[in-house]
Amino acid sequence: MLRYKEDWRTVMYMIITTGLLIVQWNLESFNPILWVACMFFAVSVSVMAHNHNHLRVWTNPVMNRFHDYWLTVFYGFPVFGWIPTHNKNHHKFTNREGDFTITYRISEGNNLFTLLTYPTISSYYQQKPISSYLKMLWSKRRSEFFWCMSQYAVLIAWIVGFLILDWKKALLYIVIPQQFALFSVLIFNYLQHVHADEEDEWNHSRNIVGPLMNIMLFNNGYHTVHHNQPGLHWSKTPAAHAEVAHNIDPSLNEQSFWWLLIRTYILGSIIPKFRSHSMRLDRMNKQSAVEA
Repeated sequence: MLRYKEDWRTVMYMIITTGLLIVQWNLESFNPILWVACMFFAVSVSVMAHNHNHLRVWTNPVMNRFHDYWLTVFYGFPVFGWIPTHNKNHHKFTNREGDFTITYRISEGNNLFTLLTYPTISSYYQQKPISSYLKMLWSKRRSEFFWCMSQYAVLIAWIVGFLILDWKKALLYIVIPQQFALFSVLIFNYLQHVHADEEDEWNHSRNIVGPLMNIMLFNNGYHTVHHNQPGLHWSKTPAAHAEVAHNIDPSLNEQSFWWLLIRTYILGSIIPKFRSHSMRLDRMNKQSAVEA
């Protein structure tokens, strides 16, 4: 019933994520190794939620509905939220004006402050398309509206139920991983677009092309081809990227996620040569010069 056989990894990741919660909940003491693993799989849930909303994991509609719930309780937000904020908005505008997740809403800079504040700012502005989407469903697709609201209900029941059982464990093993998942996926979005050129066919996104991140997180690093072919399954993106990599500015093909963070946001805070360069501002300055 899997749409792509490669999604056995998706199912395995979800089983491990669930198993980690069960094991940790029943331990008599906190295990830091298991908790770190839990946080990694929380990040993976955010990636899987993204993938599932672009291309459903199962061919069976009932299994996809179950998968929505499964992802929701570990992601920390109803997964239908990807549809109005990501599928219908971010992929339409790709960091251009009109995108509720634009990286330059407050500042054209790219530093540790803009990186760490972006998730909160972006989350706030994404509530508008979600609200508008729900209003549209209420007026035109009432059954789908109730399906979306059921995701809220299941998520609230999940969190409240565990808080009643043991609020300390619930915070540690459920709420914090959920918040980490939500925070990390917005950090990914910021890194993938900040200081790229949103108007360019190939340079609108930054890619992480090193193997570690892509092996562990479903090829999430190949972002240019994902925007150009949003319905492409994650297992197909490495080959698709290889075909078009020569069109992309080399500075937008990063080998390491961690080196990108260290170079730009730690070293770059004190050494100018490590700071990122805005292709967006370059384009705007050239346009201004021509118009002048």
